[in-house]
Amino acid sequence: MYQTIKTQLEAKLDLQDISLETPKNKDFGHYATPIAFTLAKTYKKSPQNIASDLAPKIQEIDIFEKVEVIGGYINLTLSSHFLDSMANHTLFHKATPAKKEQSILLEYVSANPTGPLHIGHARGAIFGDSLVKVGNYLGYNIKTEYYINDAGAQIQMLGLSIMLAGQEYLLNQSVEYPENYYKGEYIIDIAKLALEKFGKEIFTQENIPILSIFGKDLMLEEIKSNLSELGINFDFFVSEKELYSQWKDILEKLKTHNAIYEKDQKIWLKSEIFGDEKDRVIVRDNNEPTYLAGDIIYHHDKFIRKYAHYINIWGADHHGYINRIKASLEHLGFESNKLEIILAQMVSLLKGGQPYKMSKRAGNFILMKDVVADIGADALRFIFLSKKLDTALEFDLQELEKQDSSNPIFYINYANARIHTLFKKAQKEYDYSKVTLKNLKNKDALDLLFLALQLQKILQNAFEERALHKICEYLKNLAGVFHSFYNQYKILDTTNEAEFLKIFAVVSNTFTLAFHLLGIQIKTEM
Repeated sequence: MYQTIKTQLEAKLDLQDISLETPKNKDFGHYATPIAFTLAKTYKKSPQNIASDLAPKIQEIDIFEKVEVIGGYINLTLSSHFLDSMANHTLFHKATPAKKEQSILLEYVSANPTGPLHIGHARGAIFGDSLVKVGNYLGYNIKTEYYINDAGAQIQMLGLSIMLAGQEYLLNQSVEYPENYYKGEYIIDIAKLALEKFGKEIFTQENIPILSIFGKDLMLEEIKSNLSELGINFDFFVSEKELYSQWKDILEKLKTHNAIYEKDQKIWLKSEIFGDEKDRVIVRDNNEPTYLAGDIIYHHDKFIRKYAHYINIWGADHHGYINRIKASLEHLGFESNKLEIILAQMVSLLKGGQPYKMSKRAGNFILMKDVVADIGADALRFIFLSKKLDTALEFDLQELEKQDSSNPIFYINYANARIHTLFKKAQKEYDYSKVTLKNLKNKDALDLLFLALQLQKILQNAFEERALHKICEYLKNLAGVFHSFYNQYKILDTTNEAEFLKIFAVVSNTFTLAFHLLGIQIKTEM
C-alpha cells in the first residue's frame, strides 16, 4: 500500500523520492509528506506556500478523501474506496514481491560441535531463521549456512573429555583431569555409546582422535535436532576441517599481497592497517594455524562463491574479531564492506524471579531444548524476537503464564481467536469480494484496517534495519487496537456486520502472515 501511494504521488507531481510519514495524531490523516520542505530551497518559497500549491494537484488523485496543508506538511487521508481495494488485494491476491537481484549468504549459530546448544545460541538462531523468512518473503535470495568448527583444540579436548569420562565412570579408573575439559552428563552419555561401539579399549590416549570424531558427529546430530525443534534448518553445512586443504594456497596468496610477516618464529597478519587494535598471529611458533586462520580460510571460501552480500550473526563476545576478519578480506583482494556482522547480546532467563535452573546434562548451562520443552518453541521465538538483538535480554518465563496484555503472545493469539469466534457466530459466511467498504463511515474501523494494511512496510523496514523486534511491536499494537474496537462496538447483528468482519479478516490475515514469518503458529481458538 505504501509503495502504491508513493508511486501515484510521484507520478502526479513529477517528483522523485517523496517520503511519507505516519502522523502520531490520527486526526491529521493516514500519511503526511514533508516534500514542501525539500522543495523550499529550490523554489525559494516557504514550505507553506509550496504545500498549498501542490495540495490541489494531489486532491485530484482519487485514492485520497482529504488533502490538508498544516504548517508546510501535506496531510493525506485515504478514501474508504482505496482502503477497500487494498483489503481485497490482501485477501484475494497472494503477495509476490518483486525478486531482488541481491544474493545473500547468511551464516549463523555455528556453535562448536562439542556440546548441546545452550540458551545463548538460541537467540542468534531464532533471529537468523526469522530474518531469512522475512527476507525471502520480500524477494531477497538468501541462503543459510552453518560453519562447523570441527578442527583444532576444542575437538581434541572433546575426545580427551570422553576418554577421561570413560575411564572414570565406565572403567572405574582413577583419573586426573586437566584444567580445561568438557563437563556434563552428556560427555558420560557419549562415552557409553563409544563403549558400545568400540569396546573398552577405546579409552586410551592414542584413540583420542577417534573419540573426537565420534563425539563431534554425535553432537552435530544433537545440534541439528535442537534446531529442528525450533523449526530451523540450513541450506549448507561447511566443515572447517575440510576447508583446511586450502590453507597453503591462501597463505601464499597473503604472502603475495604483502599481508603477512614473520616475527618471533610466528606468522602475523597485518590487520592493524585496516583498523584492528594490533596485528594478529595466524601461525604459531609450532607451525600450527591459529583459530583466526580457520576463519580466514572460511571467509575466503565464502567470498569466492560470489554472493552480493554476506551476513554473519555472532555472539557479542566475538566483537574483537570483526576488524581482523575484514582486514584479511581486504588483504585477499575482496571488498570487506560486503560482510555485515550482527552481534547477539547475552540472555538471562528467570523463573519466578529466580535464575532458570541449569542443566546437569550440559554442565551448568541452560539447555535450549529444556526451555523449548518448558514453554514451547513459539513462546521462545517471540520472546527472543521482541527485543533488539544488540541489547541484553532478561526475561521471566512466568510472565508467559499471564492471560492478559502483559503477555504479548497470548494477547495477539487471543485477538486472532476472537476474530475466528466472530466468524463462526456470524449470521452467514460472507463472500468478502462482494462486501464493499466504500460507504463505511466508522473512522475507528477504517483506522484499524489501515493499521492492518501496514504489514508490508513494517516487514521491509524490519528487514533493512535488521530490527525484527519492530514486527513484534507492530503486532502488539495491532492486537491492542483490535481489542479496543471489539470492546467498544457491537459487531454481530448490526448494519455493518459484513464490513466489520471483512476488516477483521484482513487483521487476521496480518497476524497469520506475520507469525508465519516469525516462525510461530497462530492460534484460531483459545
